[in-house]
Amino acid sequence: MAEDKIKILFLSDNYPPEVNAPASRTYEHIQQWIRNGAEVTIITCAPNFPHGKVFEGYRNRLFFKEIVDGVTVIRVWSYITANEGFAKRILDYISYSITSFFFGLFQKCDIIVATSPQFFTAVSGSFLSIFKRKPWIMEVRDLWPESIKAVSAMKHDSRVFTYLEKVERWLYKRAASIVVVTDTFKEKMIEWGVEPDKIHVVKNGVLLDKFMFIPKDKALCEELNLTGKFVIGYIGTHGMAHKLDFIVEAAAKVSDNEIHFLFIGNGAEKNKIKDLAKSLQLKNCTFLDSVSKEKIGDYISLIDAALVPLRKSDTFKTVIPSKIFENAAMLKPILLGVEGEAKSIIEQYKAGICFEPENELDFINSIYKLKQDKIYYEGLKLGCSELANSFDRKILAGNMLDIIRSTQRNSIN
Repeated sequence: MAEDKIKILFLSDNYPPEVNAPASRTYEHIQQWIRNGAEVTIITCAPNFPHGKVFEGYRNRLFFKEIVDGVTVIRVWSYITANEGFAKRILDYISYSITSFFFGLFQKCDIIVATSPQFFTAVSGSFLSIFKRKPWIMEVRDLWPESIKAVSAMKHDSRVFTYLEKVERWLYKRAASIVVVTDTFKEKMIEWGVEPDKIHVVKNGVLLDKFMFIPKDKALCEELNLTGKFVIGYIGTHGMAHKLDFIVEAAAKVSDNEIHFLFIGNGAEKNKIKDLAKSLQLKNCTFLDSVSKEKIGDYISLIDAALVPLRKSDTFKTVIPSKIFENAAMLKPILLGVEGEAKSIIEQYKAGICFEPENELDFINSIYKLKQDKIYYEGLKLGCSELANSFDRKILAGNMLDIIRSTQRNSIN
C-alpha cells in the first residue's frame, strides 16, 4: 500500500552515538517505523553532546551522508559548544536550524517531523514545509522556553523571552499536527489556544527487550567499591533543572554508612556538584562520566533505587522524566523528586516512593524507608514491572507512526 512507503524527513540535533533521552527516543522510534514500512531520513549534526566535543571518528563537516541501521543519516555543520552557557547554546541551535533547513530542501519526503526541546529545530521544519509544500509535525518534548524560566536561566519578562514565546506560539499554529510527551503539555497548549484535535500525546517508554532485570554485576560492584552498599543511582544529564546540589547536600546528612550515591553522566553542573561533594568531604558519593547505551544496563544493575529529581517548579509538574521507564523495566524502584504527572504515574503503579522536591527531611526519610522496609521495597519492584509493560516503546512508536500517516493523508485530502 502507498502509505507503507511514506518518506519521513526527521530533524533532530541529537542522535546516536549520543546517549541522551532525545537521541534514544528518536532512534528507537525511527527503527520501529522502518520495520513498519516507512523510509526515514534524519538531518542531525556531528555528535558532541554534552561536552561540546565532536565524538571520535566524526568531524564537524558542512555535509556528511551515511546509511546507519537502515536510516539515511545526514550530518550538517553547526556551531558546537558544551551544554552550558545560554548565549553559546542559542548560537548552536540557530546554526543547526539554518544548515538543516538548507540541506533539507534537497531531500525528498512526504512529511517532515521536527523535534524539540529547543524549538529552533521546529523553525527549520516549519520553513521547510513552506518551501517544500509538505506537512510538518512538531514533536514537543519540553515546553521551551518555559523550561528556561524554570531554571532561572532567563527572566520571564525579558524581551528575548517574550520574543521566543511568540515564536513558540507561532510554531504551534503552523504545525499540521503536534506530538507531546505528557497529558499536561496538551492541557497547557489548549489553554494557550491551540486546537485540541491537532495535539496528540505519545509518552516516553522503554524497549522491553533491551531493558530487563539482571543481577548486580559483581565485578563492576567491586571495581567501584559498591559491594554491600544500598546504592541510590542517578543516571543522566547533570543540569540546572536536576538540582543535584540539593542531593549532594542531603547525602552529607545520611548517617547510614551502607547507603551510597552513584552519579553517572555529564552536564553543565557536573563539576560544580563534584566540587561540592569534595568540599563536604563526602565518602558516600561516586561520580562517573556517561557510559554507552550498550553498557548502561550493567550500571543500572548496580543500583537499588533510581533517583529522579527535578528543581521545585510549577513548570516541572508538566514533565515525565524518561529515565523512569528504563529503570522501572530493570525493576529499580523510583525515588522521585518531581510533582505533577510524573508523581501520579509512580503512585498509580506503586513503582516507587515520592518526596517533595528540595525537601531534605522528606528525601532522607524516603531513602531510609526504601532500605529498611523489605516488604515495601519488593512490592515496588512489582509495580515497576507493571509500569514498564504499560509504556512499551514499540507500541508507542507505532502510535506515533499512525499519527504521521494520518497527518500526511489529511494534507492530501
